[in-house]
Formats: sequence, structure tokens, C-alpha cells
Amino acid sequence: MLIGELAARAGTTTRALRYYEEQGLLESDRTSAGYRLYEPGAVRRVRNIRELLSCGLTVEDVKSLLAYLDADLPEVLSYSPLWGVGGGVGGPPGGAEVM
Repeated sequence: MLIGELAARAGTTTRALRYYEEQGLLESDRTSAGYRLYEPGAVRRVRNIRELLSCGLTVEDVKSLLAYLDADLPEVLSYSPLWGVGGGVGGPPGGAEVM
């Protein structure tokens, strides 16, 4: 799939995809015209990259997890916007306060 289709399916921008590729988080082939061409599995990889970055990991942290980006992430790594300082509604497991 081309970069615009991947961006739409993964819920991001083409600019972000180019950045992920520049940082070594994502790979693409090129068409004869020079367009980026991505495998179908790139959608999951990009969603996982976005999820990990939204959890506060750095690009370098995500690079260390490259071998795991093409599978579903464990729920323990899932971002919950309800968690915040003081725990928010529901809060983290065990009622621990997030600092």
C-alpha cells in the first residue's frame, strides 16, 4: 500500500510515517516511480509505534522493541487516557497513584 493509504489506516500522517522510517522504526520498498510501498503488516506496526510513544516511551525506547512491533502489544502497555495524576476515573490497577 502507498504512504497515504497507510497513514489513513493507521490514523496518522504521512509526515509521521516518513519520520518513523527515518528513525529506523518502519521500512518500505519503492515503486519504479519512487513511491514508498508498505506491506499490509505495517498498519499494526505503526499503531504499535504510536501507542508506545503515547505511553511516554522515546523513539530510542521503541527501537529497542522492534522485534515486538508486528504483534499485538500486551495490555499492560496500553495507554489509558483516564489515568493521570491522582489516578483519574478507574485509575491504574491496585489504586496506585501515577506520578
